[in-house]
Amino acid sequence: MNLMWIAFSQRGLELARRLARSMGGEVSRGGQEVSLEEWTARAFRQARGLVFVGAAGIAVRAIAPHVTSKTADPAVVAVDEGGRWAIPLLSGHLGGANDLARQIAALCGGQAAITTATDLRGLFAVDEWARRQNCRVGNPEKIKEVSARLLAGEPVYFCSDWPIRGQPPQGLVPARDEVCHLWVTVYRREGDCLFLIPRSVALGVGCRKGISREELEDTFSLLLERTGLWEQAFDLVCSVDLKKEEPGLLDFCREHGLPLETYSPQQLGQVRGVYSSSAFVARTVGVDNVCERSAVLGSGGSLIQGKLIGNGVTMAAALSPFAPDWRWQYG
Repeated sequence: MNLMWIAFSQRGLELARRLARSMGGEVSRGGQEVSLEEWTARAFRQARGLVFVGAAGIAVRAIAPHVTSKTADPAVVAVDEGGRWAIPLLSGHLGGANDLARQIAALCGGQAAITTATDLRGLFAVDEWARRQNCRVGNPEKIKEVSARLLAGEPVYFCSDWPIRGQPPQGLVPARDEVCHLWVTVYRREGDCLFLIPRSVALGVGCRKGISREELEDTFSLLLERTGLWEQAFDLVCSVDLKKEEPGLLDFCREHGLPLETYSPQQLGQVRGVYSSSAFVARTVGVDNVCERSAVLGSGGSLIQGKLIGNGVTMAAALSPFAPDWRWQYG
């Protein structure tokens, strides 16, 4: 987690610097080096964890204009300058603020002031588990329903497209018949349940020079429709290195928040398997197929959608190996 720290006194600054030496991150002195408003706005854009070393009220007032949703907000923790209390203020589970507070408290010899109900009862926190398993949440409004069942002592029936290692936590039961409250999958499924989506699909892209982002979007929408994949399942865009500076492709990656990884024709040619072959692509690029080969190479897995042809675009999707387990608690 990339961190940003801000302190408001000399004592607090010394604590922030000491913690940053152990945990990483950038340290600022509020009111001197930077204004609190400017620092908070930048930190919300750039960091996944914000730590205010000072009064919790200062932090609450500073972050209030920037809070949007539990799926997008960074972790926010307030720590008193003596290091006695580390208080998660925002994104306790999905953002990791509870874990961040525990780590800070352990380094300071203080106490993490955890207030989330499932933690206080020692119950399974589904959104924290999702973060630890590198899953996105397809429908976050369902998190509270799963948590409410656990808090009420009712079973939560789960489905998973992968075996999950270890013993299920208290209250989690493999689904029976058609009842399912929690489903781990990269595909859109029928059912009124919480969907957790592993970030485990690579998108392979081949395209002509000068392709527009809009043309890429059209083909991507078609791929999602054909496959039934959640958009949130994609974690990487792959192509040949001739496309690493392609403006439309870079715009597409920025729009979806996905990194672009490119490979040489020689690397792509060494990918084992049977792929759609194009003599034209082989002559112009140096390898017979870009989208399928790059998706497989980037994912380290196997194709789940072969070459899909759009307007000057080809796309394919490959699934990375995914091995979930039931670990969810700190430590």
